[in-house]
Amino acid sequence: MLKEKKVAFYTLGCKLNFSETSTIARNFQGEGFERVEFDEYADIYVINTCTVTDNADKRFKTIVRSALKQNENAFLIAIGCYAQLKPEELAKVDGVDLVLGATEKFKVTDYINDLTKNEISEVHSCEIDEADFYVGSYSIGDRTRAFLKVQDGCDYKCTYCTIPLARGISRSDFLENVLQNAKEISKKGIKEIVLTGVNIGDYGKGEFGNKNHEHTFFELVQALDKIDGIHRLRISSIEPNLLKNKTIDFVANSNSFVPHFHIPLQSGSNVLLKLMKRRYTKELYVDRVKHIKKSMPNACIGVDVIVGFPGETDEIFLETYNFLNELDISYLHVFTYSERPNTEADLMEDIIPQKVRQKRSKMLRGLSVKKRRAFYESQLGNELSVLFEGENKNGSIYGFTQNYVKVKTTWNPELVNTIHSIKLTEIDEDGLVKFNWVKKPILA
Repeated sequence: MLKEKKVAFYTLGCKLNFSETSTIARNFQGEGFERVEFDEYADIYVINTCTVTDNADKRFKTIVRSALKQNENAFLIAIGCYAQLKPEELAKVDGVDLVLGATEKFKVTDYINDLTKNEISEVHSCEIDEADFYVGSYSIGDRTRAFLKVQDGCDYKCTYCTIPLARGISRSDFLENVLQNAKEISKKGIKEIVLTGVNIGDYGKGEFGNKNHEHTFFELVQALDKIDGIHRLRISSIEPNLLKNKTIDFVANSNSFVPHFHIPLQSGSNVLLKLMKRRYTKELYVDRVKHIKKSMPNACIGVDVIVGFPGETDEIFLETYNFLNELDISYLHVFTYSERPNTEADLMEDIIPQKVRQKRSKMLRGLSVKKRRAFYESQLGNELSVLFEGENKNGSIYGFTQNYVKVKTTWNPELVNTIHSIKLTEIDEDGLVKFNWVKKPILA
């Protein structure tokens, strides 16, 4: 019987993908399948794909090969953004049996009749216009933090991005359902919830199947903060134009929301921001950063930035570099621009050579190291709380403070998923922070 078979999952890409993989895995388990790790023998391997960068596309074949090494007769299923955008391309990869698109992935078990390897991959992929309904998701059991999906799709038309083509229009979960999911996560003993989506600042649009906002992101934040039993709430990536100052002020005085923001910038040049069709200027971005730091001086601020976008001259890149260098931020996520089919940017002129893109990426990654260390140094001497992770890495256990300072100590399984008060003391050779224990009650 199929329900007695073993299934394993591999997730590429963002927190949103992780939340959906976890939900799909629970659906399998609910039908009697046994979930195992991806590096173990399984009858079915499900790969949740990403298409934000060219590198994520290329990794797919490597992951397929690793699955087949565990079981050469395994039934391989591809789902996710790449499966929606390029289903026929994935179907041609040796060993892939089933490819499911944006709406079909949530009904994956309906497409499994038996586990006989297909000579020709089976493809079920809707037109993206049909991806107009919402499926709620959250991750539990994979990490000490849970990723709670509150929104999907995007109505923005950034010239470099394929996400609207892969996930469809902006739509939101019902507020009552988000709150119920948050309560369920809390009951599982999980200490931290990370809000995730494609464009979470657009929360409320499409909540009842229409294009109006039934609720706002600010109202969502207010409602979540009232739930008992949630120790930490963290806002994942949010567009600067949708992160309102009233939301920042609320987080600064909230019961559960932590002082950590991740705000995409993409470029420190208004010329390039316009070419990218971003919906803000660098001046607005500065305003958001200053408001956060005024309300929460110890807040951590992460930044997404793209290098090598068409038209990024040496002068424009240096404008971005200097802009970020002077800004009071904590770390960077650097993306090297890669051409994506069916985007406006793919047709643009003034293409930047790959070697130049790589050089600029290296410069910004170096700046990120400098920024993170400076932020960590600014936190030395502060008494903070740390939530410890669940993995033993070479005899050490790691954790994150509420403002996202990464610390480590000697491995102790009793520390897993517990919150402690600590005082940060020094930065070690790996760039991690050492600390002293503060004798206060443990939140176990």
